[in-house]
Amino acid sequence: MKARPIDIARKLHISTSTLRHYEAWGLVPPIERAANGYRIYTEEHIAYFESIRAMYPAFGMDVVRQAMHSLMRGDADAALWAVNEAQAKLRQDKVMADKTIQLLESSVLDHVEETGGTGKWMSIGEVAAETNIPGSAIRHWEKEGLIAPGRDPDNGYRRFNRAHLRQLLLIRTLRTAVYSLEVIKQVLEEIERQDVEHARQTVRDTLQYLNKLNQAQCRGIHYLYKQCGVLRLLD
Repeated sequence: MKARPIDIARKLHISTSTLRHYEAWGLVPPIERAANGYRIYTEEHIAYFESIRAMYPAFGMDVVRQAMHSLMRGDADAALWAVNEAQAKLRQDKVMADKTIQLLESSVLDHVEETGGTGKWMSIGEVAAETNIPGSAIRHWEKEGLIAPGRDPDNGYRRFNRAHLRQLLLIRTLRTAVYSLEVIKQVLEEIERQDVEHARQTVRDTLQYLNKLNQAQCRGIHYLYKQCGVLRLLD
């Protein structure tokens, strides 16, 4: 089946210049031209364009590029594992968001003073292990003023308590939904003032965002799998 650029553009609700951009970025196989110089798109090209349009909003261009290049090499498994990795990260974000909601809805939201007897202090390595947040991210958030851990008076190392742990989980959850630093600071300040209802609603909104992103990723995977069939790359 052959198709004109304008036909594909209309079907996908994009411009023909966008199709040319995808071609220039190396996201589709080489395209033949007719005697008059017009591009000739095949059924395979259409499958590429459909997958790109379905996947980009949910996975971003890096994953799209990785998947399309894998398919051009004839490696469907590599393409499918690329989206599986993104799905695994999304699942992890969902688990962290659920955990954050549980913390915000618990009865132990009182602020823990650094000098209070509320359990042992934790090092940055221990906090990173418990929250699955890289130490580099924790140090960056400290630099941005989102969190202010105490310092051990003997060695000057950072030390964290359970309140810091809740703050870190909340920061990670909100960053997942691409909230600005200003919004995150506002939510953290509300928790400090014991005004947690807005914080809870913000995290609920984040969960809704993750749910919609999961639906969008499933749609993108559907088109990717369909594309693998068109390319005859499935067993």
